[in-house]
Amino acid sequence: MSEVRDKISEDLKQAMRDKDQDKLGTLRMIKTEIVKKETSDKANELDENGLLKLLNTMKKQRVEAIEQYEKAGRQELADQEKREITIIESYLPKALSSEEIASIVKQAIEEVGATEMKQMGQVMKNAVAKAAGRADGKLISSEVRKQLQ
Repeated sequence: MSEVRDKISEDLKQAMRDKDQDKLGTLRMIKTEIVKKETSDKANELDENGLLKLLNTMKKQRVEAIEQYEKAGRQELADQEKREITIIESYLPKALSSEEIASIVKQAIEEVGATEMKQMGQVMKNAVAKAAGRADGKLISSEVRKQLQ
């Protein structure tokens, strides 16, 4: 079992003991998503990277939902989504700073030998692998564009 999966299971048990309904509900939702992903992909068990990717996806979904709820004037639902993001983020590695992303992109460009925008796909593939779920793809993409121009 992965380290993140073990931590989620332990925290789920602790949330039950503490009767922390917000955390309990969010952790149950995370466990459900993990099981869904494993059964739909016919995978035996998600590895650490797959699990982090799933958690990042869940976080992005919450961010989009917050925008929609705030547009609709449903602040109580937006607040609930914000609480869920906080819990999900506790299982994600620390996000990379913009300087770290720039460094990773520069390194990827050097490794690929890219000199023009046509090679952006190769650079992106390399940079995303190096970032390993610690940076949003949009941030990496914008940095690649900036450095290749």
